[in-house]
Amino acid sequence: MAATQRSPLTLIAAGIVGLLLVIGAWFAFGGSSDSADGGGADGSGCTVLNVTASSEKAAILQDLATAYNDDGPQVNEQCVRVSVTSASSGGTAQALARGWDDTLDGTRPDVWSPASSSWPVLVRQWRADDDLPAIVPTSAESVVQTPLVIAMPRPMAETLGWPDKQIGWSDLADLAKNPKGWAAEGHPEWGRFKLGKTNPNFSTSGLNATIASYFAATGVSSDLTIKQVKAPATEKFVKNLESAVVHYGDTTLTFLDTMAREAAAGKGLTYVSAVTVEEKSVLDYNRGNPTGDPATAGQQPPPSVPLAAVYPSDGTLLSDNPWVVLDTDWVSEAKRAAAGDFLEYLRSDEQQEVFTNAGFRTFDGTPGDVLNLDNGLIPAGASNVLSPPAPPVLAQVLENWDELRKRARVLYVMDVSGSMGQPVPSAGQSKLALAQEAAINTLDGFAGNDEIGLWVFSTNLGPNQEPWSELVPVDFGKTTLPQMKDDIGQLVADGGTALYATLRVAQEEMVQALESDRINAIILLSDGKNEYPPDTDLTGLLEQLDSESLDTSVRVFTIGYGEAADTATLEAIAQASRGRHYDAGDPNTIGEVLTSVLSNF
Repeated sequence: MAATQRSPLTLIAAGIVGLLLVIGAWFAFGGSSDSADGGGADGSGCTVLNVTASSEKAAILQDLATAYNDDGPQVNEQCVRVSVTSASSGGTAQALARGWDDTLDGTRPDVWSPASSSWPVLVRQWRADDDLPAIVPTSAESVVQTPLVIAMPRPMAETLGWPDKQIGWSDLADLAKNPKGWAAEGHPEWGRFKLGKTNPNFSTSGLNATIASYFAATGVSSDLTIKQVKAPATEKFVKNLESAVVHYGDTTLTFLDTMAREAAAGKGLTYVSAVTVEEKSVLDYNRGNPTGDPATAGQQPPPSVPLAAVYPSDGTLLSDNPWVVLDTDWVSEAKRAAAGDFLEYLRSDEQQEVFTNAGFRTFDGTPGDVLNLDNGLIPAGASNVLSPPAPPVLAQVLENWDELRKRARVLYVMDVSGSMGQPVPSAGQSKLALAQEAAINTLDGFAGNDEIGLWVFSTNLGPNQEPWSELVPVDFGKTTLPQMKDDIGQLVADGGTALYATLRVAQEEMVQALESDRINAIILLSDGKNEYPPDTDLTGLLEQLDSESLDTSVRVFTIGYGEAADTATLEAIAQASRGRHYDAGDPNTIGEVLTSVLSNF
């Protein structure tokens, strides 16, 4: 059947603003965002420069801002303080595109440093589409660089000829469509070719990988056109590559964490064959620190199966980490001067060395000593670097991707036990009411030709007193979504939490009806612990979730809802099924969390 469009703006509007997920506001300094005369020793009265930075470099920027502030900088005889906030590039882009709302979005940035210049390009296009004035410049200086690479388990990369042979997106597309999979390369034990790729509406690596695949499909290295994006041959190439995706997501850490666990269990060559990530992430992974957080460096040993960075011969994009000084009424001339001074500080040799020691390249692309073959990296880097296409073309790429992405087959399993009726004082509603509203809103993110259904669980719900009830059988969304919204709106909280028994049967039924050309998954939301005496066998449940073939498994994406949720068990369930756990300990965040979950499909 024809693809049903799920536009990027519609998807993000379902709640992506929550993806800003401010990890640490006022990292380097706390206080007013406005400038004032004077300036005390504690920084009061200084010009405060608010910098919103992508998460992979925010911790380093935090440390450098602290050092900068400690030196007591002054610009035009006015003391300056820099405050760094970490936020997703995609979430910030959407907030800037529609108009920044301090209540929803947090501290408004004076400077935005996303991972890639592709995001400002999209902001310009989205605001132009809505007849809003431009607030980002057409160009910006780079803070540091790190190219997008295809990270492969090293034995797989070497099988394809790494590091001597040129490998590109077209090679992956050929592997993806070959029914023999890795058997065509002499390794049947590795199964089919499987790709880990984040959602381009949320993630920089996913966005850049999607752009690069369109360039590879057309064979051009610049001036990609809308006509080329829509060409049947282009769509066939991209759809074939997307067919190899195991699932999407809002962050590459989902894949990297799971890869590390699978490698430790002796399955490092069967989980995924390749993951599109930034070069720096390969170094972090091979150092045993897949999060890339300096605070966790050295806490884990290197993985048993290291990654190799493939620099696609048919083109890749840079995460150029631009320094975007916003053109808005809240960015004063004093703030602009401060932004220029801090950028000059960041681009100095001493500070650039801090970045290169962490695996970045300098602002002009020079590698540090850590980027070497022993660490799975090629110092020369990418031979074919692409620039983001023109704003209308980039917007069309995202729209087309949404039509070509791998479709999903998802069962939504929702806890309706009595504890879901507890009030959330800060919201003036119950937990169930908040979850109902969020679920109904985010269901719009599914397309009509995704397949989705709804179960609820408590105790004594089914016709034979089963602790679960199938409200809407899994079927095409164009049929099920209206019914799901209606049923979710009428749910009532009562009874106990029959977590294990429900998931056991739900997973069995999903496996029996599994469709290999779709992302097969369960979304499980629960606010408590298992309270069903007939089934207390967690060990058996985890073994069941882990026993399926990696090629045919049903991944479970768990949501721990409220402070009483059994986080440890939900995390174990997600890990056993190679899904991911999401924390909605604060019920007010459930809309944001469900939007993050939706990014996997």
